[in-house]
Amino acid sequence: MTALTFTLKAEAKQRIDVSPLIPEGLTAKSTGEIGGLLLQTGNRQLRVDALFRIEGTGARHILFQGPTAKLDFIGKGMNSGEIEVNGDAGSYLGMQMKGGRIVVKGSIDAYGACELKNGTIIIQGNAGDFLGACLPGNKKGMAGGVVIVRGNVGDRAGDHMRRGAVLVEGNSGDYLGSRMTAGTIGVLGKTGRHIGYAMGRGTLLLAQAPAEIPPTFNDCGTHTLGFIPLLLKGFASYDTPFSGMSESLKRVRRYAGDLCGLGKGEILVAAQP
Repeated sequence: MTALTFTLKAEAKQRIDVSPLIPEGLTAKSTGEIGGLLLQTGNRQLRVDALFRIEGTGARHILFQGPTAKLDFIGKGMNSGEIEVNGDAGSYLGMQMKGGRIVVKGSIDAYGACELKNGTIIIQGNAGDFLGACLPGNKKGMAGGVVIVRGNVGDRAGDHMRRGAVLVEGNSGDYLGSRMTAGTIGVLGKTGRHIGYAMGRGTLLLAQAPAEIPPTFNDCGTHTLGFIPLLLKGFASYDTPFSGMSESLKRVRRYAGDLCGLGKGEILVAAQP
């Protein structure tokens, strides 16, 4: 059974809300029924078959291809199955996702993994601002699941994050982990300014020392923390350098904060051997 493939017939002039195109919503539908679904694009609605060429029958595995950078809400609320994007993706990828897997072979726009509940998202390129955060006005961001970004992430990654893990293999922007209440964010590359801003709980695990530690974080010294190898071994089923660090990352320098708030969060920086 081949993947249910949606190929854009032409480059989109307006952004397209593709949230109806998730595995559990299409499994029982015929190709004709899928083609007749309406998608919001700009200020109007268009049929799926007016925008996409539809091929394949396996709705448990959905593939988007073509000039996909303006496809928003990919995988919104999905519970199971897999979605693959052969290119870039728009905003709100995996928003409120409850299970399944999304793989993007390019980069994504803002609010990726927004209010994610569970599941796995892998971004081969970069991610925009507010990765793993919440919608404006809400206070409950990502609450579970694993997000892996091979490239860089923008500002405010993990804003209001409550649970789960975000693993960044490149660099991060400013305000990493801002207003975070739980969960883990790991960064292999460089970090921006104001890391851990208003952080209540949670862990920022950094392979490189940041340019500055906020003055509202208390230096607790260098420690050997037994939970770190266990945490990193938990990513052994994912293709990421973080899993291999379980044997090499022995000691970290710990900073506790943000002391302007609850102050039970931590920045852990890999100590030099």
